[in-house]
Amino acid sequence: MTKKKNGFFTFIFSLIPGAGEMYMGFLKQGASLMGLFIILIVLASELGIESLIYALPVVWFYSFFHVHCLRKMTDEEFYAVEDDFLFHMGQLLDVERQNKKHRTILAGVLLLVGVLLLCDNFSTLFRWFLPEYMRSYIYGFFQMLPQIIIGLLLVGIGIWLILGKKRELEEQDILESKAEQQEEEVKP
Repeated sequence: MTKKKNGFFTFIFSLIPGAGEMYMGFLKQGASLMGLFIILIVLASELGIESLIYALPVVWFYSFFHVHCLRKMTDEEFYAVEDDFLFHMGQLLDVERQNKKHRTILAGVLLLVGVLLLCDNFSTLFRWFLPEYMRSYIYGFFQMLPQIIIGLLLVGIGIWLILGKKRELEEQDILESKAEQQEEEVKP
């Protein structure tokens, strides 16, 4: 890892999400934070999901304070920090270590983005061929479709996470009860 940097330049670079981490030598963290910030802007503006704008300050503040926390660390703590992608995206990007689950998630994201882009282009194409009274209905539908798809996707992911956590807790309870039973059997 690189050594700590100048305080003034650290402050200046910390004003841009991800740039401060990059300046301090954490390129993976910085690139993923910067990428997340840009992706949120693109999704909010291009897909009409204005509510994603509210996530931008969260990413900005996280990046800003993360850089200053790194700067305030002792040398031992600083050198112990591992440079990794945000949300451990390195596993998705490492082709040799990809498994079926990661490829499926990546394929789903790519399909979703492709469908949303096609919907946007088809809405423009249909406006040329449809009668005037149908244009506004079709255009409105295609304008809302990306938000509907992403909303359904987020609800589905939330349900999946809740059910996964519930299964995990149930499995943990089963293991604990088996361990208790084994302990009782061992005792004379």
